Amino acid sequence: MITVVGAGLAGCEAAWQCARRGVPVTLAEMKPRKRTPAHRTDHFAELVCSNSLRGERLENAAGLLKEELRRLGSLILREAERNRVPAGGALAVDREAFSAAVTGAIRSHPLITAEAREVTRVPPAGQVIIATGPLTGGALADSIKEFLGGGEALSFYDASAPLIAAGSVNMRYAYESARYGRGSADYINCPMGKEEYLAFREALAGAKEAPVHGFEDSRVFEGCMPAEVMARRGPDTLRFSAMRPVGLRDPATGRGAYAVLQLRRDNAAGTVYNMVGFQTHLTFPEQKRVFSMIPALREAEFLQYGVMHRNSYIDAPRHLNDRYEAVRDPRVRFAGQITGVEGYIESTASGLAAGICAARAFWGRTAASFPRETAVGALAAYIANPANKPFHPAKIHFGLLPPLPENETVRDKQERNRRLSARALKELNECIFW
Repeated sequence: MITVVGAGLAGCEAAWQCARRGVPVTLAEMKPRKRTPAHRTDHFAELVCSNSLRGERLENAAGLLKEELRRLGSLILREAERNRVPAGGALAVDREAFSAAVTGAIRSHPLITAEAREVTRVPPAGQVIIATGPLTGGALADSIKEFLGGGEALSFYDASAPLIAAGSVNMRYAYESARYGRGSADYINCPMGKEEYLAFREALAGAKEAPVHGFEDSRVFEGCMPAEVMARRGPDTLRFSAMRPVGLRDPATGRGAYAVLQLRRDNAAGTVYNMVGFQTHLTFPEQKRVFSMIPALREAEFLQYGVMHRNSYIDAPRHLNDRYEAVRDPRVRFAGQITGVEGYIESTASGLAAGICAARAFWGRTAASFPRETAVGALAAYIANPANKPFHPAKIHFGLLPPLPENETVRDKQERNRRLSARALKELNECIFW
């Protein structure tokens, strides 16, 4: 039997991959007995920061990673596609329906036994996959540090965006459209003129933040940076990131804007939208005051304000190999954001890889890593690369994959990415030992 600790995306995927290969699994999850500050429901695979699993096109690294997961029989991707909501060229899901579906699949599998209990130490025997997520703390975090031989677990902050009632958005000052017209018009775009934007940016930069208790430092992870931090970095930082106006024109007038906030569906009914790229840890009154300065949101109903929580991860290059195994004891594997992969789809990929490797070990098969040319393999190789000093979490991007041979040098970025994706899928198809 293999023990999986934690029923987030990575833990559920790991348990599923083991069970698919005939291995009995015990899945230990502390909910509903105990929750982290970021969780809201008792379901497994709960999405916290966003409902988006990002782009699907093969010119996009996240799209390639999803295609690989699809071909490898990922539970998470299967249920995401069954519970998707319109989001242009991205894969977004109805959060509650998605988590409920994953929970149902896990609980109904005859080889998976789900136990509601908190694990406070690394199990001393047996095959183990620890996928307790970025909020791992307390006794288990101490046990992990001890197990790894004293290596310190680092930490960073992760912030989530506010949710808004769709009917409260003033469509006189907004329009529906996808960037560059790709896909259906699944986003609500909230444009701002130059003077409006500059006043908004100044207010956001000076807004009061909520007190943050129990955290060791104030480092901010670049991949999920709070909007107020971006605002403080200069007048154009938001305009080149969360409020990028490029590719967005009002279909009624044909005009662009100085800056644009995008709202994305958060549920299938289209009654809830989230503020894309506006993770924050401002106080709730300040969120209401500042975000209401956006013309389309002047009378917005905020269903949930943004919150900030602590994320922890292992110094993976020192302690893990590219099969997510602990170097000092390969019977123990780690998966999810605790390994230093960042993002929902990346966490799923690490859980899938850890689960497959654990199942192979259970049946006495030779240890094998995913090819570096694949997105799954490139991500695993990144977290295990000893050259990554200091180690920082990463999302999948084409820079993690080996470049094309010199005789295939392509200057066009999209064509180069397509070729990298084609090579990755070819390599994946040849991995018959999975």
